[in-house]
Amino acid sequence: MKSTPQRISGLVLAGVALFALIVVGVLVVGKGRLAPKPEDLLPTKADYRIKEVRLQEMGSGNAHWRLVADQAEVFEREGKTLLRRVKITIEEPDRTWTVTGDEGDLTDATKDVEIRKNVVLVGSDGLRLETETLRWQAKERRVWTTDPVTIFRGGAIVKGRGLDAWMADERTQVKGRLRATFSDHLGAPLAHGAGK
Repeated sequence: MKSTPQRISGLVLAGVALFALIVVGVLVVGKGRLAPKPEDLLPTKADYRIKEVRLQEMGSGNAHWRLVADQAEVFEREGKTLLRRVKITIEEPDRTWTVTGDEGDLTDATKDVEIRKNVVLVGSDGLRLETETLRWQAKERRVWTTDPVTIFRGGAIVKGRGLDAWMADERTQVKGRLRATFSDHLGAPLAHGAGK
């Protein structure tokens, strides 16, 4: 008959073997279901990689912003954070802006942001802007792009190449050759125009 220490070590060995079998079984059976997304497998030189990022900052006056991203890669030496599947909400006393895009960069020191790919800006006042790149310069409260833009608001559609907007002055300039379509409240086009 085995002594007590031999019996205990045999039980521990059996427990470890059973645990190893369960882990291997879960890995083999769940292999297809738990496979990471291809972009999550890309090699990176980031100092940190974070899932589900949420940042919030109070701005000057009563305005503040929130940033939510599915993933962030922090590059400390460059002072930048690469973001994936980004949503930024800017709340001011009389309106709210929401900007979404597939990816972006946040400059840590200045809080400047660049959002890229399938960028959509929606304002609580009914404005919608679509472009491929949108940049925010925090110090000057300036939003701009040099890419083609399409702006929708109250039955009007304006297309141009580039945009400059200064939030403090509430001044916006659509650049390039413009094309505008206006419709009445029933949706019928009223006029088309092009200009420089």
